[in-house]
Amino acid sequence: MIQKLNAMKAISIKSLVLLLLTFYGVAGAQSESHEGISFFNGTLKEAIAKAENKFVFFDAYASWCGPCKAMDKDVFTDKTVSAYLNAKFVSIRIDMEKGEGPVLAKKYASINGYPSLLFLDNGGMALKTLLGSRDAEEFLAEAKLVAK
Repeated sequence: MIQKLNAMKAISIKSLVLLLLTFYGVAGAQSESHEGISFFNGTLKEAIAKAENKFVFFDAYASWCGPCKAMDKDVFTDKTVSAYLNAKFVSIRIDMEKGEGPVLAKKYASINGYPSLLFLDNGGMALKTLLGSRDAEEFLAEAKLVAK
């Protein structure tokens, strides 16, 4: 009888652990859902090729840059900003001190500080560059001037 109770306890504990792991997995997946601008994961050249009938938004940033981090937190996650940019732009973020960043800094002479926020046509030509951070409303107004 004691063995049966111990076996039932073990099954109950295993079931509870399985249930918690399942719940945690679902909850974890939900919390990881990304709100904000959907940034393309690849090279700028690939983002431009993907743009077709859209513009390209290129966030030239540095990992140590405080204003860049503020844009990430307060502007790129804004629902109105992200809805507009996701509809009208292929967006990409590139750390200008890594990978293709240094080469792109030379190619786009308007990148002379961080963040540099470039709006490109679907051929890669810079239409507008903003230097420094903006609040969500101002950033959205600038994006709308490009994509009108």
